[in-house]
Amino acid sequence: MKGLYFQQSSTSEEITFVFQERENLPVTEDNYVKLQVKACALSQINTKLLTEMKMEKDFFPVGREVAGIVLDVGSKVSFFQPGDEVAGILPLDSEDPGLCEAVRVHEHYLVHKPEKVTWTEAAGTIRDGVRAYTALHYLSHLSPGKSVLIMDGASALGTIAIQLAHHRGAKVISTACSLEDKQCLERCKPSIARVIDVSNGKAQVAESCLEETGGLGVDIVLDAGVRLYSKDDEPAVKLQLLPHKHDIITLLGVGGHWVTTEENLQLDPPDSHCLFLKGATVAFLNDEVWNLSNVQQGKYLCILKDVMEKLSTGVFRPQLDEPIPLYEAKVTMEVVQKNQGRKKQVVQF
Repeated sequence: MKGLYFQQSSTSEEITFVFQERENLPVTEDNYVKLQVKACALSQINTKLLTEMKMEKDFFPVGREVAGIVLDVGSKVSFFQPGDEVAGILPLDSEDPGLCEAVRVHEHYLVHKPEKVTWTEAAGTIRDGVRAYTALHYLSHLSPGKSVLIMDGASALGTIAIQLAHHRGAKVISTACSLEDKQCLERCKPSIARVIDVSNGKAQVAESCLEETGGLGVDIVLDAGVRLYSKDDEPAVKLQLLPHKHDIITLLGVGGHWVTTEENLQLDPPDSHCLFLKGATVAFLNDEVWNLSNVQQGKYLCILKDVMEKLSTGVFRPQLDEPIPLYEAKVTMEVVQKNQGRKKQVVQF
């Protein structure tokens, strides 16, 4: 039985993906479930976080967003039985790669998969669903009538976040990084209030948002990264597509919430003072917090269940690429790790 792993160079941040033969899984005990993997989605690996959590290994398992059939359960498992169709996200410290025919996982990381949801939909949506819920529900308290700016709305996360915001009755504004993305967003139903094309680097995001909200500013911003420095100090590509942090602060309304994916965000005293005057908040989107805190396990399972329910009812309509076989996973992961793909990649077994 083969599984996909990655190995990080000791002298650089470069990582290499390798298939390795695995021993048969041990006997399923206690609260653990043995799962036959039917689909596994591919996401970027945050090697920096793994290092900070002191989870470094010679070979680290790859693939965490899985859907499959329960083969066996431990004596203390209470939620599942053999034959159940489930989906979930393997924990950061999982010994097993999701990109393998079978895995062993604690039952608290799994939920039942609705019958009408396909394997690829379940695996390909579950993590972005968790991220969207974390950003819009827990970090910014989304409610009907709020205005929301979702940056890079045609991305895998952006698509689910837009659909969740619309479902909650919010007014959505979004940015598009290419003509293709703009056309995709303009076809969204319900329609997006305004699509701002930033592909040519000339769009004024703050001005567009203030115009759309009658000068009040938006209630919630979910960014896809921001520029921190002046034009001379930023790479050309980042300079073109991402707004400056000052633009985000400018377009925020009174009492607004800025949810950022920029883990190294730096705010100068004038930035903080402006946020203070608006009574605005900044929150960092790190969906791994659910994995790192046992106290929040109940909330986490509620999110996973709700993501599956919204897939089943058609609220979530993910943008997935064509499923790929396991033998192509190594090459595809290299593309995903370099953030060169747009649609979510899913391996189907």
